[in-house]
Amino acid sequence: GVPAAVRDAAWLDILRLESDLTSEHAKATIDLSTEQGFPSWLALGTLLRGWAFGVQGQVEEGVGQIHDGLAAWRAAGSEVWRSRWLVLLAEALGKGGQVEAGLTAVDEALACVERTEERSYEAELHRLQGALLLQQSPDNHQKADACFHQALKVARRQEAKSWELRAATSLARLWQQQGKTAEACDLLAPVYGWFTEGFETADLQEAKALLEDLA
Repeated sequence: GVPAAVRDAAWLDILRLESDLTSEHAKATIDLSTEQGFPSWLALGTLLRGWAFGVQGQVEEGVGQIHDGLAAWRAAGSEVWRSRWLVLLAEALGKGGQVEAGLTAVDEALACVERTEERSYEAELHRLQGALLLQQSPDNHQKADACFHQALKVARRQEAKSWELRAATSLARLWQQQGKTAEACDLLAPVYGWFTEGFETADLQEAKALLEDLA
């Protein structure tokens, strides 16, 4: 139906890191689900809007919206996709400098992955864990390196090229900071080279910029 179509468009916007469009589609999801009486879609719209607020810098509002959405999602009787929603929460918390809370959200999400076997965001969770550990302290570089490697392992096993690109970019950037420029380029270049379209997206632009720096 229309709410599902708008919902799916909002989720695609998140994957493309387009917060303005996510916010628009989240509002449409909320309006339609309120009108038609679908509590789970209302919860979803709230979650999506919270992520958009968070990445746009309205962190307190965004985190609050995500918590509200998580509670409403559970109240609607669904535990499906909980690990996915916790990714949004961890990202928003990290954006606001609440690193420890972000890491707690990631730990909860990884536990949820093992419990439910819903693994679509498993690779991204490991990558996000590594990014948060580095945000917590540069001294966590070995732990972060292990997280990024685990993210790559999962993404490659799942043949999830978008997640592989994010993980490779994060690890290549860490290696660049450690002076391992050649290794970083050798890791990232073939992953980036696999793509034949979508070069306007944030992930591919970030990878391209990093490769240019490495060159």
